[in-house]
Amino acid sequence: MATINFVPVSMRRRPEFSSGNEKTFRSSLILKKRLVKVAAASSLESSPPVMEKPEIELEFIAPKAGSDGKYPVDRVKAISGEKLLRNIMSENKLELYAAYGKVMNCGGGGSCGTCIVEILDGKDLLNEKTNTELRYLKKKAESWRLACQTIVGNKENSGKVVVQRLPQWKK
Repeated sequence: MATINFVPVSMRRRPEFSSGNEKTFRSSLILKKRLVKVAAASSLESSPPVMEKPEIELEFIAPKAGSDGKYPVDRVKAISGEKLLRNIMSENKLELYAAYGKVMNCGGGGSCGTCIVEILDGKDLLNEKTNTELRYLKKKAESWRLACQTIVGNKENSGKVVVQRLPQWKK
């Protein structure tokens, strides 16, 4: 690693003429670049090691099969315990709502029950169901969750979660 310092080399005086007969001088400083080498090894040894945060791999299965008969899968990674499933889907532009939910969703407040997903694998990497989920999903399959209430990971775990988008469309 190197830095550049500027050091004075010389002073130059240039004459200036005023309105009278007298001469004045303006001084200007000439600087020269000087390369200064700095040892970086000592600063690296003193800094604490950076711990990598655990990640959760998410696979989102599309609600409808493609023209080839297979269900498209979108893959995303997220830092464990930092985001709600709804936010991850929104940031990655993954379809979350059915037609009614696109118009009538609550924006993630947990008061409408329209952001339903089905957890096919990795439910142990998610938070426990909230009271809101228990209220809205009491007659639904146990594997169904509300994306706005589901925290992905717990800041310590890592693994893979498989999510079926719009499970109500599956027949």
